[in-house]
Amino acid sequence: MNKIPSSILSLTVLLLHVFAMPVFFLGFILIYNSQWMSEFLNAGLGVIFNVLMITSILIGVIGISRFIMTMVGRNGRISWWQYALWSFGEVFVFSCFAALYMALVYGDYGYFPALGECLRLSFATFSYPYIIFALLFALIRPDEIEANEEDLVRFADSTGRLKLVIAHDVILYIEAQENYVSIHYMEGEKQKEYSLRQSMRGIEELMEKHGIIRCQRSYFVNPRHVTVLRRDKEGFIQAELDVNNSKPVPVSPKYYEQLSKML
Repeated sequence: MNKIPSSILSLTVLLLHVFAMPVFFLGFILIYNSQWMSEFLNAGLGVIFNVLMITSILIGVIGISRFIMTMVGRNGRISWWQYALWSFGEVFVFSCFAALYMALVYGDYGYFPALGECLRLSFATFSYPYIIFALLFALIRPDEIEANEEDLVRFADSTGRLKLVIAHDVILYIEAQENYVSIHYMEGEKQKEYSLRQSMRGIEELMEKHGIIRCQRSYFVNPRHVTVLRRDKEGFIQAELDVNNSKPVPVSPKYYEQLSKML
């Protein structure tokens, strides 16, 4: 899939970014301690005070940025390229505020020279942790990452016995098959299918709770994975999904308007 795992938008990862990035920033400066870095930061009240002030700016920028990202991500999954662009913007905004502080400290140094130095410092420092975080989340299977309880869908069969527990955002679609429903979902990069002895009516309320809507009498679809609605040669509406080799899901005219508004 080209979407980031929902766990990246969890409170745990948000706090991890807010605290891990400043710690890495401090450690990098203390260990690396290059001449140009020391000369740039050694103004006003000295390196230690300036580093602490810049670290405070970093905590504020990352905290606000990640909070906004979490809010945006709840309304629709963020793709990897959007996440990369957001991370780049995060570093750039931090550099702008850090440059403003350093320009005030230097007095006659000027904002744009300070911005150039702050960008140099930021990308030299944060390239490593951002790449490491991205690789970890790309390599670790989403189902192996702790999911929020509210994001879990608990499927029970017609007798009430719990059969399957998965995150709501990995569900692609559900189709009726006689006395069963077939749940199609993602497990890492692989598409899986689970047959549950249950009726569409029996899981309808559960699906609505998790934002998975009916798109046809025999189908539920997850709008988070729908990329486009199109008509085929016979005039039937189909929902294309963001997963390679996944079949299109039929959409009846009755549910078309509701689904289109969610895309």
